[in-house]
Amino acid sequence: MKVAKLFMYFGLIPFSLSLLVVISMMAGVHFILYSSIAVFSIGGLVFGYRWFKHRVQGQEFLAFVPLAYTAVLWAIFMWISGGFYGHDSWVIYGILHLPYAPGFFMSAFAGELKTLFWAPIAYGGAFSITCTILMLKNRTGLLPAAKKAVTLLAIIGISLSAGTYIHAERSKNVLPTYGYEHGGGYSSTDLTPYEVTTPNHKLPTLKDGSTFIIENSDEMPVLDGAEAAFPVYSAFANAVYNNVSSVMTSEKEVVSFTNTIYAYERLLSGEVDIYFGAEPSKEQQMMAEKAGKELVMTPIGKEAFVFFVHPDNPVENLDVEQIQKIYSGEIKNWEDAGGKEEEIMPFQRPKNSGSQTLLEKIMGDTPIQKPLKEEVVQGMGGIIEQVADYRNVENAIGFSFRYFATGMRKNGDIKLLGVNGIKPDHENISNETYPFTASLYAITLKSNQNKQIEPFLHWMQGPEGQELVEEVGYVKLTDQ
Repeated sequence: MKVAKLFMYFGLIPFSLSLLVVISMMAGVHFILYSSIAVFSIGGLVFGYRWFKHRVQGQEFLAFVPLAYTAVLWAIFMWISGGFYGHDSWVIYGILHLPYAPGFFMSAFAGELKTLFWAPIAYGGAFSITCTILMLKNRTGLLPAAKKAVTLLAIIGISLSAGTYIHAERSKNVLPTYGYEHGGGYSSTDLTPYEVTTPNHKLPTLKDGSTFIIENSDEMPVLDGAEAAFPVYSAFANAVYNNVSSVMTSEKEVVSFTNTIYAYERLLSGEVDIYFGAEPSKEQQMMAEKAGKELVMTPIGKEAFVFFVHPDNPVENLDVEQIQKIYSGEIKNWEDAGGKEEEIMPFQRPKNSGSQTLLEKIMGDTPIQKPLKEEVVQGMGGIIEQVADYRNVENAIGFSFRYFATGMRKNGDIKLLGVNGIKPDHENISNETYPFTASLYAITLKSNQNKQIEPFLHWMQGPEGQELVEEVGYVKLTDQ
């Protein structure tokens, strides 16, 4: 067969189909992957038929070359990248499929990078299927080409199997995307009901108002912190900062949220005056020491660090040793912890988050197994890996702070576990018999010169601040 015809069927036509995908996207088609598969599959069927009708006798096997080419390359790049489509090597894979470039570019821009695999597979697969059917119908004189075709099909099968195996192994630790939807991607729950600028917000108020008021907006400490602590410090600001809603909309953001990891960095840089959350991780403490900053940790309430499972899980309690063995990977099946014969899916939180820091404290010197991850699409088609958020499937276990799990992100489909036979209820947290009772801190820098910080912290520990802590859903420092 002439080179010109091969170039047309395996170069110009896929390029034209790729342009058609781009046009459909510009016209508003939202199902990018499925529309691409449809366009290339139909194109492969139509042009596979035309190619076979105008083929050169004995060269029928060439119909399988594009699919074999893609399958082999996919297996190679799956091996190089470990199955991660965000790996830089996939750029080379895209270059090696130049006829599909327009569709690749637009799909990547929209964050749908699976078209890297499915577009050429759809075209080559449909093309090959059509030619296979026609070869079976026209057996005369096809034996030499059929032998070569079978060889190519074997290569295709082995390559796709190898790539699929790599993908399957990766899927054991990397889950489908479940990215955060709130707070600019920082928050896994909607914090709007707890914002001081939200009309009819859910923040508790003091019946007779606060006896401590900060009038001057320039003196109002900037607050930031952990997701679970946001309702507490938002309630504090709502009670103490004079006309805080107006200050927030017209002057400065005195009540902010960027989550634990970034809030600590902002505290050390001086952007934030008070951070609210759990105790800092070892890395964060070292970060403060390296910056020459001394942290002042003021306890303002009590909280429980809890583990939870699906309600259908028969396990009601774990001891500390079992938790350590689950998160180190020594216990892999619920049967070994008093449950069903199911593999345990242990979820974690990102490094340096408040809850992950407490897990590390519980684990002590016991190494923590690598966390479950997920691929998350970022802007301009980039893909990153991040620690997977909790999925409430029957074999999962996760952890958080009691208030966040049962209040802010209330979920009737989780069950809090007892630890060493003690439930994480209000009484057991207050008297600290629950093993993982934790303090909620207001953390400041000793070098901060804002004169309102010390009296504000004193107010938080006083009866009015503690009333708000209790009403939000935490446990106050002393239960009288």
